[in-house]
Amino acid sequence: MAIHPTAIVDPKSKVHPSCKIGPYCVIGAEVELGERCHLVSHVTIEGPTKIGVDNGFFPFTSIGMAPQDITYAGEPTRLEIGDHNKIREFVTINRGTVKGGGCTRVGDYNLIMAYTHIAHDCQVGSHIIMANAATLGGHVTVGDWATVGALCPVHHFVRIGTHAFVGGGTTITRDVLPFSKTSAERGTHAYGLNAVGLERRGFTKERIKKIHHAYRVLLASKLNTSQAIEKLKAETDLGEDVEMLIGFIESSERGVVK
Repeated sequence: MAIHPTAIVDPKSKVHPSCKIGPYCVIGAEVELGERCHLVSHVTIEGPTKIGVDNGFFPFTSIGMAPQDITYAGEPTRLEIGDHNKIREFVTINRGTVKGGGCTRVGDYNLIMAYTHIAHDCQVGSHIIMANAATLGGHVTVGDWATVGALCPVHHFVRIGTHAFVGGGTTITRDVLPFSKTSAERGTHAYGLNAVGLERRGFTKERIKKIHHAYRVLLASKLNTSQAIEKLKAETDLGEDVEMLIGFIESSERGVVK
């Protein structure tokens, strides 16, 4: 195992021999590090925290610290991080709280850029990009393949749908629709379908056409949300993407950005 002599690694931690631990890193007793993780320098990881394989942590990241919740009383909550994530400079990811299920989770193949904060009990999927200084409040859910732009504060308990794109500097206080482009320009609005992103991810023209039709009904018609959903439900051959979109809207507790 390559451990720099200035690093402090608790002997009770479980660090795979293939990991590289750089200068001035600190690893706590209840940390598990999978194969080939690389801590560049000045990385602090506390636990209970379980981290998968091939993750890169850049300088001054703070991982698995206690949640920033005034009701937290030292309970043994967790953080779980999957595989192949790049976690850049000054990122903070906190453990969960008992009232939020006890675990913060981050999936696989994510790019978490500098100064990003992922608060307690967040459930972050896979293949996600969080740009510089994106900030998730507690209990936020981010679906797979979503992009959260730079300097975006996301209110606690908000959901960001799969394949959504949130433009930089957008304050998010309601759920962001799957497949949508959402921006703060002239107020926070959904500006239609993230078609370019879907094409890049291999969506067929037929799939995109069906989602685009649903967005025209939801966003461009004179129907309110309930009426638009009823209209879509009355149609045949919606496809699983549109059915998922409808289910996302119907299960929203905070309302959705339209």
